[in-house]
Amino acid sequence: MGVRLGPGAPKALRLLRGEPLLVHAVRRVAAAPSVGCIVVAAPADAVDDVRELLSPIVAGETCGVAEPALGTCQLFVVAGGTSRQASVAAALTAVPEEFGIVLVHDAARALTPPELVEAVADAVRGGHGAVIPVLAVVDTIKQVDDFGVVVGTVDRSVLRAVQTPQGFRRDVLTSAHAAAVDEHTDDAGMAEKLGVPVHTVPGSEAAMKITRPFDLAVAELLF
Repeated sequence: MGVRLGPGAPKALRLLRGEPLLVHAVRRVAAAPSVGCIVVAAPADAVDDVRELLSPIVAGETCGVAEPALGTCQLFVVAGGTSRQASVAAALTAVPEEFGIVLVHDAARALTPPELVEAVADAVRGGHGAVIPVLAVVDTIKQVDDFGVVVGTVDRSVLRAVQTPQGFRRDVLTSAHAAAVDEHTDDAGMAEKLGVPVHTVPGSEAAMKITRPFDLAVAELLF
């Protein structure tokens, strides 16, 4: 819902330069050569509106898929769940069987470059079961107790900030969701619980997550 972005429409439908964040995100994902299908998990009461919003974008962009017979991007819009995890699970069931690699992306990262999408897909195609784009952490990180008192300083050299899209072999992602018993903030966390090694690739500053009004202003500048 994007509560931290302030009152208004669900976050993915907030406007950036006159277009919803979701439109920007889908346009960039569709431009990645490996993408042949896009499934959007939308608010349950907005499925038809989202489908109408996105259909012209995908219809006008040919995806350079690995199997040219698949032609232009397929687009599916499904009703999402009450959580991110439930929404991803709902979208996963709509992915056609011929796709063995699945990328999970956040519409809030609306300016993610197609090159990053392709880099994640390439890494999965190269043999990794799970792949995430990451950036080095530049701030000093403190661990604090329940009273706000510092109890330690974390070595930031081993820390990474995670972005999306996260890429998976389809069987890995399906198994991770089937085995999940707790809520997770990302799909790679579920893959980790299965014991699947998660490979990293360099992320992109442009793939910032739009969460607060300040982030929306930064995204305007990035344009």
